[in-house]
Amino acid sequence: MRQYFVFLFLQITLPISIQAAEVTVAVASNFSLPMRKIAQQFELESGHKVRLSFGATGAFYAQIKNGGPFHLLVAADRATPAKLEKEGLGLAGTRFTYAQGKLVLWSRQSGRVDEEGEILKAGHFEKLAIANPKLAPYGVAAMETLHSLKLTEQLKSKFVQGENISQAYQFVETENAQIGFVALSQVFSEGKLLKGSVWIVPPQLYSPIQQDAILLLAGQKNSVAIELMRYLKTDRAKSVMVDYGYSHPIQ
Repeated sequence: MRQYFVFLFLQITLPISIQAAEVTVAVASNFSLPMRKIAQQFELESGHKVRLSFGATGAFYAQIKNGGPFHLLVAADRATPAKLEKEGLGLAGTRFTYAQGKLVLWSRQSGRVDEEGEILKAGHFEKLAIANPKLAPYGVAAMETLHSLKLTEQLKSKFVQGENISQAYQFVETENAQIGFVALSQVFSEGKLLKGSVWIVPPQLYSPIQQDAILLLAGQKNSVAIELMRYLKTDRAKSVMVDYGYSHPIQ
């Protein structure tokens, strides 16, 4: 009889312990909104817990190098995960491109940014928000765009630089900058611009923003991290990405 109750106790408590499993994920700032939604779906379907940290990809690289407690990196570029894989901090064979991002010029004011981006040439603004190109791939794309348009020297005195794309967005949201280069996913949802005015930067003006994820060394024995990696490749996850303006992953 006693063995029966022990067995019954294990049957009740074991699923709870499995469901309590957690994964800690470092997520590039541009992907914060879709990742929150994807993580919520994953938690509901799996019963596991996902802890998300958002920031600049370059800053996460430094943290991971110094032993940051992340199981999975969802980056804003391909170079950083590839570097971590080469250095043995990311597991070989787990890296994949989950999405391709898009750069936009945005103002929270309707009608301020025209559909051709001519406001940049006209210069009718005081401040232009840009993510730090040393840390944030979207900052690199912004600088490449200005270089392609031959406007870098003309506009550099107007730059307001954020550590990551979320800070660049906040500068524009709070109107500390009248316009700024941000990720389409920050101002776009379910096929609609959330507010303000926007110029979707033509892709030929900057290098493709192909974004990779990689399982980190600390996550190699974390079954939830492995499961979440697989989930990012599902149609359910891809559908969320498309809703926020990302292209389908390019392998």
